[in-house]
This record gives sequence, C-alpha cells and structure tokens, in this order.
Amino acid sequence: MSALPKVVMVFTGGTISMQFDPASGGPVPALSGKRILETVPGLEAWAQLECVDFALHPGPHMTPSEMVRLIAVLEPLLADPVVQGVVVTHGTDTLEESAYLVERALRPMKPVIFVGSMRNSSELGWDGPANLRSAVRACVEPACALLGTCVVLNDSIVHALDAQKTHTERVDTFQGRDFGPVGIVEKDRVIVSRSVPRREPLWGGRLEERVEIVTLAAGSDGRLIDAALGGGARGVVLQGLGRGNVPVTAIPAVERASQTGVPLVICSRCPQGRVLDTYAYAGSGKHLRRLGVLLSGWLPAPKARLELMLALGAGLDREGMRALFES
Repeated sequence: MSALPKVVMVFTGGTISMQFDPASGGPVPALSGKRILETVPGLEAWAQLECVDFALHPGPHMTPSEMVRLIAVLEPLLADPVVQGVVVTHGTDTLEESAYLVERALRPMKPVIFVGSMRNSSELGWDGPANLRSAVRACVEPACALLGTCVVLNDSIVHALDAQKTHTERVDTFQGRDFGPVGIVEKDRVIVSRSVPRREPLWGGRLEERVEIVTLAAGSDGRLIDAALGGGARGVVLQGLGRGNVPVTAIPAVERASQTGVPLVICSRCPQGRVLDTYAYAGSGKHLRRLGVLLSGWLPAPKARLELMLALGAGLDREGMRALFES
C-alpha cells in the first residue's frame, strides 16, 4: 500500500477545462479531469489522486444551488479518514463565492484547495497545469490543514474568507482583499506565513436563494430596492458607499424595506475596508443601524449575500443575524 496521502480532485469546469472551439469561435469547457491531470506530470510523487468529474461549468454557470450540490459531494470526502484533502477546479468568475460557502458551511478541518486558471488550454502560457501542481502541493502540506479552505493561483495561497478576484485577466488576479495571502508555494516548498481566525460553521442544510444585491451610487433613489422586494426577495444586500452609507435619496426605500421585516445588509463598494457605524448623518451607518439594517463588517457584497442565504436557511432571527454579521 502506498504511504502517500490521498487527495481527491473534484473538477467543476472553468477556464482551466477550456479549449478553443472553432464552431463557436471561442474557448468552451471541454477537458475532463483525467485529461487535465495528464498535462501535469509528477503529481504522483506527492499524492495518490482520485478524480471526480462534478461538472463542466463556466464560472458564471455556477449557481448557489450548484454550490450546495458541490457541498454534498465534498462532505463525505472530507469525512473519509483516508482522504488527506480535496482540490476543486473552478471557474474564476465565481470561485471566491464557492470557496467562501464551503468554508462557512463546512469549516473543513482538512485542506480544501480551490484552483483555476486565467488562460485556457489553447493559449500560449496556459497557467492551468502550474496552478494545479501548486494546489496539490499545498493540499498535502500539513500546515495547510489548519487553514481549511484556500484559493491557490499563481503560487499564492489566499484564504477563502478573504479571497477576491481583482482583475479580469491577469494571472495574479486572486488577492487577499484586506489581509493578503496566507502563504506561497515556492518550487517544492509551501510556506504558510500566518494563521486565520475561523468561525463556527453555519449550515442548516439549505440556502435561501432569494437574496438580491442592489448597488447604490450618487443619487440612487431606491427603486431597485423596491423592485427586489416586489419580486419576492427574502433578503437584500445593499452595496453602499464608503464606510457603509447610502444616498439620502434612497432612505425612503430603505425605511419601507425595513418595515417589511425582510433583512437588509449594508456593504461598501470600496475594494477594501470594513463597514462600521462611524457616521451619524442621514443615510450613514448609525442611521441605518437604527432602522434595523445589518452591517456587513469585512464582507463584500457577494459574500455577504451568501452569508445572508446561510443565515436565512438556518432559520436565524434578526438578533442572531446581527450577531453573525457584526461579531
């Protein structure tokens, strides 16, 4: 029997699985997990690999319901004492959301490494094989077991709680939004530079998917908030301004929404920083908090949406949600 650790490779699609299709005129998902692994020699020196073909989704086709289906695949794998960890290939457009949801729903005590590529297999400089090599190397690193869910691209290890795609094309697109990487893969070494405070999992077995994001800008009047509620939203995430503020023109819609009992969460459109009730003018964090709006803390809108989906799915009441977001 091999003494090497067992790593399960779960392939969901994304650019890492794509090649140019002459009929459609562009790259499309095409490569199976086995074909992708054949492009990465030497992995057998680090781990016994098992391949699971979950899907061939482009990133934008990965919905919350598909993420729940992915969780159902990962849960028994992580419970298997023989499995050292799991590597998940994924489209980069929604990779940070799937990784975040896995971390918050399961809080895995083994490495779950999400990986993708920014160039497809028909392009010069396809980064998929190198990224996959680094992902497997990180997955068998004992120090990574304490981190749980991470994203590995361009030899950088970023924790799922902080990972964000920051550029539409560059290979170094995934960055730690506020706190930077937790480590690097350097040739045959994995260097973990810091630990990450992790929270208890929040998983009631389902998500409430009817949660919308409404982006506010200078002079927004709140019609989109009314439209979200009129369309049946069970929660609304407001991507507001600065520290977590809304234009004064949107306040009436926020008040109407708050009176319905539907939870509202305020985030910031800023690429970094925390939402806090610093200011006290109309439409500021303090005013919104008095209206019952929840402050997202460090979470950007896409992750706050998932957090609210989890909270509603778990049946948390308003105070439970406030403690969740503001702790």
